[in-house]
Formats: sequence, C-alpha cells, structure tokens
Amino acid sequence: MGPSRGGCPINFAYPHLHNQIAPTTSSVATDSSSSTSDCDYSNELKIKSLLYKMIWEFGLGCILPQSRSKNQREEREKKSSSNSEHNKAWLLAESGPDLTSADPQSVHSSFRFSFCSQVELEAMNVANLNPSSATVLMVNLDNGLTDSRSRELKWRRIESLERSISPVAHTLIRFSYGEILYATRNFSKGRVLGRGALSCVFKGRVGFLRATVAIKRLDKEDKECSKAFCRELMISSSLHNPNIVPLLGFCIDPDEGLFLVYKYVSGGSLERYLHDKKRGVKGGPSLPFSVRYKVAIGIAEAIGYLHNGAERCVVHRDIKPSNILLSSKKMPKLCDFGLATWTTAPSVPFLCKTVKGTFGYLAPEYFQHGKVSDKTDVYAFGVVLLELISGRKPIGPGEENLVVWAKPLLEQGAIERLVDPQLKFTPKNSKQIVRMVEAAAACINSEESRRPDIDHIITIIRGEQPPNTSTLKKSCFPSSGSIIAARDWRQSNL
Repeated sequence: MGPSRGGCPINFAYPHLHNQIAPTTSSVATDSSSSTSDCDYSNELKIKSLLYKMIWEFGLGCILPQSRSKNQREEREKKSSSNSEHNKAWLLAESGPDLTSADPQSVHSSFRFSFCSQVELEAMNVANLNPSSATVLMVNLDNGLTDSRSRELKWRRIESLERSISPVAHTLIRFSYGEILYATRNFSKGRVLGRGALSCVFKGRVGFLRATVAIKRLDKEDKECSKAFCRELMISSSLHNPNIVPLLGFCIDPDEGLFLVYKYVSGGSLERYLHDKKRGVKGGPSLPFSVRYKVAIGIAEAIGYLHNGAERCVVHRDIKPSNILLSSKKMPKLCDFGLATWTTAPSVPFLCKTVKGTFGYLAPEYFQHGKVSDKTDVYAFGVVLLELISGRKPIGPGEENLVVWAKPLLEQGAIERLVDPQLKFTPKNSKQIVRMVEAAAACINSEESRRPDIDHIITIIRGEQPPNTSTLKKSCFPSSGSIIAARDWRQSNL
C-alpha cells in the first residue's frame, strides 16, 4: 500500500460543511409474531457460529500462545504498576554563587531550572552536590490521571464498542490476541502484506489446518480507531458477494488494539500486476487482456452489489488497484472497507467534513466539496478502467494525471494511443476494448449528474445494449465522431 506519490492516501478537512452522518450501526428488531422459518434460520445461524468457534478454538487449542499472551499481559501490568511512580515529572530550581557570575544584578540569573523524572530524582545524591548549591523548589507535575482511572476509561470504551458490534458479533469468529500473535509470528516483517495510512495487514495462519488469513491491525494510537473498526466490521460482515473478500472474524484487546481477520486471497493485488515491472514476462504484457476484462466485469458487479444489492447502499470511497485482489484463477475481489460508509440510497448524496481517499481516484465533487454518493465510486472505477486499458498509473511521471491525459484522446477517438501497446488484439478483445473505453469515458465525466450509475456501466462493458450515440454524446464523448472513430479502430484491428 502507499506505493507512490500518486497512490498516497489523503485526508482533507472541510469545516464549513455540515456532515450528514449516515448511521453506522444496525439495529436488530425482534417481533413476537416472527415466522417459524425466521426463528429456525436464526437458531441455525447461532449453531453454525458456535460450531465454527469450537472448531477454530480446537484447532488453536495448543494453549501456548494464549498462556504466553496471559503471561505477557501480567508482566506488562506488573511493570506498569512498578513504574507508575516513575512517570512523575519534577521541576528543580538550584541556586549558588556559580550561577550568579553571569549577571549579579539579575535575580533570575541566580537560579537554574530543569526538569527531571522520578528515577533521576531518586538517583541524585544530595550529599555530593556543591554545598553552596541546593534544591530550593520541587513541584510535582503529574497530570493527575492515575493508572486505575486510565484503565477504567479504556474498559468503558471497549464496553461501548462491544455493544455497538453486538448485532453481528455472533456471526463472526472471535480470536484472542494470543492467537493473532501466534498466527503472525509476533507481527513479523516478513508477514506484512500491505500498509495503509492507519493500518497494517499481515499474513497469518490459524486453526488446526493452518488456514491462511489476512489480519488487519488498526493503529491503536488513532483517536478514530474504534469508530473505524466498528464501521468496517459492521459493513464487511453484511456483505456476501463472490467478488468481495469476506470478513471471517475479529479481535478486541484492551491493551494491544483492534484486529479484523479476512480471508486470504493468494494472487496478490491488481496494482502489482499492472505497475510492478518485475512481475511482467519479458516481451509480453504483465497482465493479458482477457484477465483485464474479467477484472473490469467482476469489480463492476461488486460495486453494483454494494450500491444496489446489499441490505443498505454502501459507498466504498477507495476503489483502486491496490484494493482489488486476484485469486489463483485470476478472479477479482474487492477489499479494504476502511473508508466505506452507508448512504440512505444510491441517488441521495450527502456531505462529509473530511475527505479521505487516494490521489487520482477522487471525483471532482467529492474532492472539491465533500459530496459523497454512489457516483463517487463510479468515477474511481472509471480511473481503474483507464489503468486496465492503458497500463498507466493514475499519477504518472512528472505528476501527469491519467484522466487529464486520457480525455483528449477519448474526445478524438484516438483509441490506438490510449491502449497499452503491449496488448495483442484479436477480433474478440477489440470489441471488448471499445466497450471498456466507452464505459471509462462515461465514468470519468466531471459532472456528477451526467455520470451514469454502475448498472448502466455494467451493460456497456458487457455489450448487452447497443451504444446509444445521443447518450454517449452527453455522458461520454463531446461528439459522436469519436464513437465512429472507435468503431473504425476496432474494424482495422479485426
């Protein structure tokens, strides 16, 4: 994660905007008149969750990591209590003739002020000090927040978090910190899969069969960590789509922080295939067009599910190649819902005070005004389509923006200059390339009102409806001549 300047996460504040906060927790309502089938389904879900937990705990019943975690926790508490007095700060003021030589007329020059810790204070041997020098002032600067009070506040936050996730917690596997530690080999650097602005993802092995998982560790120093954890867990646990990485479980530890456990996808990220030259084969493209087209279809359908197929409309807000994983069979899967949020409906935008995302993928209305809707994801997906077509990064050498570079070529219908020169053309993929170009042009329209929804984009990519020249003239290209040029280009490559 964070591979280049063009992919650096950003965070801009808009204090002048009023945030219409979408609800971040779901409520579970029970009805005494609910049908028997609903009750059976609920009981079945609980039984399955219990069985899963028993299986995982049996697989991880080696006890070693748990006991080690317990011993480490006891050692930390003992160390914390023994050092509580050493966390105090003291202000010392010393006087003496050796300090008055600088300016005998100044009263202030006869004193020397300094800070020291409790340990340093105890280590001082007053008898060995200069007899004419004496400590005349000692002020305890302790902040007054005792360890017991700090622990109480910490546990209150944990209890609040537990209540927030309680509606879905039983559907997930709950891991102990000892299991997380053992799975990642004490968070070994060799297990790091990627890093985000406020998180780090590790590869881990858990269970009796040592199943491979991806463990996301959130930055516990971040003040918004608990809210981000709750939102991501609630959203991810509600998503069930073959093109979305499933959430398996979580871990909450008062001392060590918050963790989310996802299914591991072995193929790596799309970004590595597109932009990591080491993965390319000599003399050939790093990723065949057949896979690129499969990725375009799969991620479009994943976004369509988020916007229209899930229980509530979800806006991902960070769609980019590094958040698109490929399986061993090159099936695309969308991941990382750390910035995702619920909206009341796909067509109802809302304003947010803080804009979060990645350079090169932010829609103009979102970047400039903090306006969020399903069209935010559509724009970002358009940039991903351009990357698949051209093989270029969103922010290239010399800070060249991919969208700014591509728009004149789209207007002119200069498809041959837009397409990655490494791609080989066949009668089949020439048609698919033209459809992807048309879809990309529609997605990156700077006017939100003229940007189609994701369902319309899917029909364009799949070729399920003939290109509408009048529609494309409004939403994609400024003139129908570019469409004709695209068709001519396709014919010339048959």
